[in-house]
Amino acid sequence: MKRNSDIKRSPWLWVPTLYFAEGIPYFIVNVISVIMFKKLGMGNGDIAMYTGLLYLPWVIKPLWSPFVDIIRTKRWWVVSMQVIMSAAFAVVAFSLPDPASISIAGESSGEAVSGTPVSLFSLTLVIFWITALASATHDIAADGFYMLALDHGEQSFFVGIRSTFYRLSSVFGQGVLVVVAGLLETKFGNISLAWSVTMLICAVLFASITVYHIFSLPKPAADSPVRSAVHGSDMEKSAHAEEIMREFGQTFVTFFRKKGVWLAVVFMLLYRLPEAFLVKMLNPFLLDPVSRGGLGLATETVGIVYGTVGVIALTLGGIVGGIAASRWGLRKSMWPMALSLALPCLVFLYLSIAQPSNLGVINFCVAFDQFGYGFGFTAYMLYMMYFSDGEFKTSHYSLCTAFMALSMMLPGMVAGYLQEWLGYVGFFWMVAVCCLATIGVTLFVKVEPEYGKSK
Repeated sequence: MKRNSDIKRSPWLWVPTLYFAEGIPYFIVNVISVIMFKKLGMGNGDIAMYTGLLYLPWVIKPLWSPFVDIIRTKRWWVVSMQVIMSAAFAVVAFSLPDPASISIAGESSGEAVSGTPVSLFSLTLVIFWITALASATHDIAADGFYMLALDHGEQSFFVGIRSTFYRLSSVFGQGVLVVVAGLLETKFGNISLAWSVTMLICAVLFASITVYHIFSLPKPAADSPVRSAVHGSDMEKSAHAEEIMREFGQTFVTFFRKKGVWLAVVFMLLYRLPEAFLVKMLNPFLLDPVSRGGLGLATETVGIVYGTVGVIALTLGGIVGGIAASRWGLRKSMWPMALSLALPCLVFLYLSIAQPSNLGVINFCVAFDQFGYGFGFTAYMLYMMYFSDGEFKTSHYSLCTAFMALSMMLPGMVAGYLQEWLGYVGFFWMVAVCCLATIGVTLFVKVEPEYGKSK
């Protein structure tokens, strides 16, 4: 009779739910937090600053990835992080400020009130930061577990499945949960209560997924801490741990010795500069009343416009971008994709000037921007793969993703203060000028002609 750890379980039982669970906390921390804090009264400057800092765990993720290899199993890390995140969502549900402590006038009108003391949100921000740290660790463990639990053929087959369910988590996190919160705001007439119930629903759902994974995740024999020495002596295990740490240090040394590394770093930091500023202020712009320069949309409408229509357009843009890159190669794709990422940002300059009330126009503009971003982002992802190629490919790609997170974190942290200073029209003019950064780094970056082209 086979031991439980040797039983082969169908990947269909756990791959979809694992990657659905991987996406939910990311979108709650980086997107829903912005909408929730906006509705609860935090000013745009503080929203961008404090939610921008939540990117930090994804920036420094490569620094502790070796410890996930050395300490416990990948399965243990996956389940443990899911337990922590389930508890964190429940704590957030009960830590939101009482409506009476915000602004009765703003609360009764359903409009966000700028200048609410950040101290009221301190506990919630701390819990979100813990969630971000657990989510980044979960990413490391889940991707490692995927490779250990599946053979090469299964990995190839399920790569599209995992991507699909990650995208579905995006629709759920940015769309469904926001719509639910908006409907509860209308039902209860109490914004804080509505978001508390929404986060509690999320906690219960995530806890259910966690319990399911405790029983459904396989226990592959290869999933052991310090795998190659798992049956050896403590001395052998210690030696292997030291070897992992040496390789970890070698990763950084070899990365920064690569030819053209500083140009590559500048490209990774500046290629998405317009979108990095835009993404933090997009939802506040949609939510703010017309009198403050916004579009005055209801919370549930934002969940549909940005969280559903926008996400679908983003996904389609990525699919079309992948097809185009496979036919043209990265070098020929670079300019069309760079322009596609940068120029659609101008639709928000139009929206801030015209302030249309027609939802068809607003949906079209958001979809146009997100499709362009999805199409243009393909070149960014391919370039990171191209630059990571060679020895330590996986580790170098992880470092590239750290720069990718940093490229969103730094501009995002100051985006709100710039918007409060410039107003929405002035802010979107500044975003338009930042398109020059995308064009500039694309002009100087070097890529082999045939890279990425399907043979």
